[in-house]
Amino acid sequence: MNIRTEKVQLAVEGAARPMPAYLAIPEGAGPFSAVLVIEEIFGVNSHIRDVTERVARAGYVAIAPDIHHRDAPGQELKYDQEGVQKGMALIPKLTCAGLDADLGATIGFLRARSDVRADRLGCVGFCIGGHVAYYAAATRELRATASFYGGGIANFGPGGAAPTVTRTATIRGKILCLFGGKDASIPQPQVETIRQELERHRIRHEIALYPEATHGFFCDQRGSYDKPAAENAWGRVLRLFAEEL
Repeated sequence: MNIRTEKVQLAVEGAARPMPAYLAIPEGAGPFSAVLVIEEIFGVNSHIRDVTERVARAGYVAIAPDIHHRDAPGQELKYDQEGVQKGMALIPKLTCAGLDADLGATIGFLRARSDVRADRLGCVGFCIGGHVAYYAAATRELRATASFYGGGIANFGPGGAAPTVTRTATIRGKILCLFGGKDASIPQPQVETIRQELERHRIRHEIALYPEATHGFFCDQRGSYDKPAAENAWGRVLRLFAEEL
């Protein structure tokens, strides 16, 4: 499917300046279901833009908000040690209030568009974005959420809040959580905590565990890229969106 892309600026309540976002729209009049694409610690870089475009080619309006806009607007980091260090320094600066404002602004922008089906929203996120996607599933009206290797879901919350997994009961749509079996940053006990909470609260969910994959296995720009796992995971995501959106 042909698409068009543009960079947009979203007004965010309480923010000193607008939040940049990358928008990709399928060709045609729509209306389309829409998907939020939540970045890693590296910014709305070429990988996240590529994912946003892939989502749009699948038939959804897709938008990637720059959730680090308060501290590093427009920053794009490389997948090297320096990039990791700079990106990791941004995680403690995220807060629930800030994320609520960012998610609210992004969803408001989508719902105001005539080419978007306002009641059919989904989300996909990676790394810290996977954590934020889980948070969004629990705090927003999302029909479908895919969380790729969401770090810290089981043991911390943005800005010192309770661990995000404690919000599981308020997830209303279906959630797909994808993890690498050899991801040292998300030990298996944390994956099991997430699984148990989803089961305990009877949330419609799927846990996909790739035994040989490590953190960042979906990103083809990283040394940890695992093509078979990435392709399988993307198929699961597209199936989730097709069934729920």
